[in-house]
Amino acid sequence: MIFIMPTLTIRHVTTYRYRRPVAFGEHRMMLRPRDSHDQRVIGASLEISPEPRSLRFVQDAFGNHVGIARFSGRSKELCFESIVCLEHSPMDTADLDLKDHARTFPVDYRADEMPDLAHCIERHHPDPGNEVGRWARQFLPQGGSIGPFELLTRLLQGIYHGFRYRRREAKGIQQPVETLRLGHGSCRDFAMLMIEAARSLGLAARFASGYLAVPLDDPEEPTSGSARGSTHAWAQIYLPGTGWIDFDPTSGRVGKIGLVTVAVVRDPHDAIPLHGTFIGFPSDPRHGCASERHARYAGRDLDHSPTLHAHTIRPTGLIDVGTRTRSVDGTHRHSLDRASEPGPRRARVRRSRSASSGG
Repeated sequence: MIFIMPTLTIRHVTTYRYRRPVAFGEHRMMLRPRDSHDQRVIGASLEISPEPRSLRFVQDAFGNHVGIARFSGRSKELCFESIVCLEHSPMDTADLDLKDHARTFPVDYRADEMPDLAHCIERHHPDPGNEVGRWARQFLPQGGSIGPFELLTRLLQGIYHGFRYRRREAKGIQQPVETLRLGHGSCRDFAMLMIEAARSLGLAARFASGYLAVPLDDPEEPTSGSARGSTHAWAQIYLPGTGWIDFDPTSGRVGKIGLVTVAVVRDPHDAIPLHGTFIGFPSDPRHGCASERHARYAGRDLDHSPTLHAHTIRPTGLIDVGTRTRSVDGTHRHSLDRASEPGPRRARVRRSRSASSGG
């Protein structure tokens, strides 16, 4: 048997259509996954139609890959097609090495870590009555001690079991205190509630976004006519000696199985996968944008290589994305939020019989 690293291919297509030819301003894209110890890009292509006048790639202050396109001319359609192939081998959470100084709460970060973590520990959203903080502290045991990982797992399950998933058409993030009061939200809302709750406990937390895939052989998934993956958002929390750990309150799972990280930021407004401007009338966009994502896994060995397939089309389905416009001195903005919604609230990230998979 020949052992090979599991690979994942993601095809992400977004098309904007207009009633008449419009001109395009600068567009910024966050579509290329990050390189890390558990995922590595081995091939990537980006096709844009009409062809931009210039296209360059930079890394932002968080180390995320950003493409910047500038256009000339006019068109009735604007299409972005990104194809990325990457090695994807997330570690099982059972293998986490929780160091002695990360086994008891509260945690003490080292002095040399604090300059980099300070902004991730600070609360970023208004909560004058500390409602989120009080809610988070209910997961602390009455007397006795608890480890931070166990505390965070309780917090994760508290969101997963205690809140109702609801896909939102509205752009942006609900304030965490609003999600707490409403008792429902989208994946990005649950991520931010978990992040702010962790910060209220003195833990460093940040917003992660990327892709989610669901295996074709998932018995709980419809066999046709349905999305099997999407863009997604979750939380990452830093524990001393262990590093950043992924917590997905939408699925109630810990770890990165089935999750491909594209961006990590302190604030979700810095993680919009595609946004830009067009010059025309507010009525020019036609019924939002069409979005497609396909993901395909190769198995761990050549003798048995099951396939996963993630596919979404139409922003009103499983994906909470679309064309947004607002007038700014004759220039209108449209964006594709990483507000992706993975469907009904249930555990969707799991390991298949012979390959890492999730959704």
